[in-house]
Amino acid sequence: MTAYSFDAPVTAVLFDASGQAAFALGDGTVRFEDGTVAEVHDGAVLSACAHPSGTGIITGGDDGRVVWSRPDQAQELADTPGRWIDAVASSSASGLVAFSSGRTVTVLDTADPHFRRDFTHERSVADIAFEPKGRKLASATYGGVATWFARIERQKPTMLKWAGSHTRVAYSPDGAFLISAMQENQLHGWRLKDSKDLRMGGYPSKIRDMAFFDQGRLMATSGANGAVVWPFVGSNGPMGKEASEIGHEESGMVVRVAAPSAGPVLAAGLADGRVWAMDVRTGPHRWVRADKGQAVTALAMLADGRRLAWGDEGGEAAIVDL
Repeated sequence: MTAYSFDAPVTAVLFDASGQAAFALGDGTVRFEDGTVAEVHDGAVLSACAHPSGTGIITGGDDGRVVWSRPDQAQELADTPGRWIDAVASSSASGLVAFSSGRTVTVLDTADPHFRRDFTHERSVADIAFEPKGRKLASATYGGVATWFARIERQKPTMLKWAGSHTRVAYSPDGAFLISAMQENQLHGWRLKDSKDLRMGGYPSKIRDMAFFDQGRLMATSGANGAVVWPFVGSNGPMGKEASEIGHEESGMVVRVAAPSAGPVLAAGLADGRVWAMDVRTGPHRWVRADKGQAVTALAMLADGRRLAWGDEGGEAAIVDL
């Protein structure tokens, strides 16, 4: 295990295509595993995602800037003075990058510096996600999730309605389902071919994180004493099925989850600072950080499931080989 101690909270951690980890911090810096430091934001990093090329990471800050950081350089992609960049997303399939600021979602093309599309919503956007093919974009907002064709300039979105404030959004890997986490302690989802509602409740706490894994057959979320895992097998997905809770710890609440897209490995970060990992088929979970501390605020797993990185509210972080 390689441990780090930073002077600011860890707001995000990601692995790029080379397998190197990058930590985004509340002091506006991006710190790479090799020790390189990129000072990219005048204020906190609020959001982060991988660059479509697989090299480096894209961050959004409370300074209104969207920046692509690599160990050897940092490049500004957009600047919206006086606005916070609440969410960023990217698509390796289409080469598109999107970010949200207030009620506006902006789409950029990494292959065309002149390309820009701005989509305006009635209410603020909390999170965004590209569909697997990168042609459509979903925005979590109040009253449901809006979906847009990412390259079309003048259009009206398709609105998937459900009362309440939607705070996170994710497409299933096959593009058949769209899932959102809500301000209330629940998920909501839609089967996209017919907009059929999926009601996924029963959580004791707010859901801050979710991850599809095991080739899209399973989806894990935070929001309980263990990781809550929903089945997504068949055309009906989780409809009519119950979730399982794994790695239950009576004294801790799961606040972050991470997994590789293909394998059955899952990791969870807890509000008390502990981190566990497990193969969900063989179990049980094992502690990769057993000592309690401040809440885990960032968690990421390498695409092959062999490495795990995390960071917490106090600036403590680590990378471990699983």
